[in-house]
Amino acid sequence: MTKVKIVFASITGNDEDIAYVLTEKFEDLGCDVDMSEVSQTDVSDFEDSDICVIASYTYDQGVVPDEALDFYDDMQDLDLAGKVYGVCGSGDTFYEDYCRAVEEFDKAFAQTGATRGAESVKVELGPQQEDIDNLDNFAEQIYKKAQEMDL
Repeated sequence: MTKVKIVFASITGNDEDIAYVLTEKFEDLGCDVDMSEVSQTDVSDFEDSDICVIASYTYDQGVVPDEALDFYDDMQDLDLAGKVYGVCGSGDTFYEDYCRAVEEFDKAFAQTGATRGAESVKVELGPQQEDIDNLDNFAEQIYKKAQEMDL
């Protein structure tokens, strides 16, 4: 069974909602899913998973949230070659650096040697039906990539 680890950083609940949407979809696809909040998670949890996903909001002037900084820094030391990843998150287009943390986590994953399973998904504030459809498609693409890699 394909193991999925979903890590989220959420201050308003939007990214936790995103993580729940993804958890439900991956479970529907027959995956074993573990979801946790970033400050309660060790990056090594990704080493025990086939699919690694981060859902994060962007803080202040386009930076990774404070509670996710240690996790983000620790990702630099991971070797996730042979694993599939995806990044998504919420933001507010009012701000110039809309969903910048999504891009930063995508770069961090790329440095680990993991394979991107789908283009990142950015959600304006909380997930609406169109966003839920996009997140379901995101999960399906990641799952398909994992199947192609025999994970």
